[in-house]
Amino acid sequence: MAPTLFVSDLHLSRERPALVEAFQALLAGPVREAAALYVLGDLFDIWLGDDQLRDPLAADVAAALAASADAGVRVYLQHGNRDFLLGERFARAAGGTLLPDAIVHPLHGTPTLLMHGDQLCTDDLKYQRYRAWWADPAHRRRFLALPWFARRGIGAMLRGASRRANRGKAETIMDVSDDAVVAALREHRVSRLIHGHTHRPARHEHVVDDVRRERLVLADWYDRASYLFVDEQGAEARSYEGGRR
Repeated sequence: MAPTLFVSDLHLSRERPALVEAFQALLAGPVREAAALYVLGDLFDIWLGDDQLRDPLAADVAAALAASADAGVRVYLQHGNRDFLLGERFARAAGGTLLPDAIVHPLHGTPTLLMHGDQLCTDDLKYQRYRAWWADPAHRRRFLALPWFARRGIGAMLRGASRRANRGKAETIMDVSDDAVVAALREHRVSRLIHGHTHRPARHEHVVDDVRRERLVLADWYDRASYLFVDEQGAEARSYEGGRR
């Protein structure tokens, strides 16, 4: 059976053209040999509404994803904290399916909980209030009704505020809460969780109700391209540079 691939926290932007090219190469290479590709949030560094598709970078990324979908690869997209306004219009352009913030999918015989991961950072109370505010459909509608130049200005302001706030936070606050992880594993009754967001790639073990369960954290793409390869034998993190794995 063909493998399943996962990526997260690519933060694609014009400022990182090499990583945009690496993602397009990944889509034309290893992804074509996979059964499915999951993008678990923050595909873009910022997403201000699906009319951003008129931007050449966004349009090129969507077209590359759609080419993989046309080749028979199932493409799944999940919101991140930077691209939470990603909508159905983009998903259609990319030939993909937009997933809810938490969902269980069977992966090669193992039911697996999939998340971006920011909802697990419950010790960061200020961020969780911010996340809850933007989760309100009314707030989203009002923002998306603004003209493009206004949304772009607000987005730049929010990114700057986020960078300043994160510099003053303890590292532990910005990581996931063990209690939140245990609660999610218990609620969804799964033995495996895959998420991104924290930019701390690792494999963790949690014992929940006397059962050993694993949590796989995806790497970000700030320095290099990478993906998680999952098949019947398990999961393996792989780096990717052009044609080299």
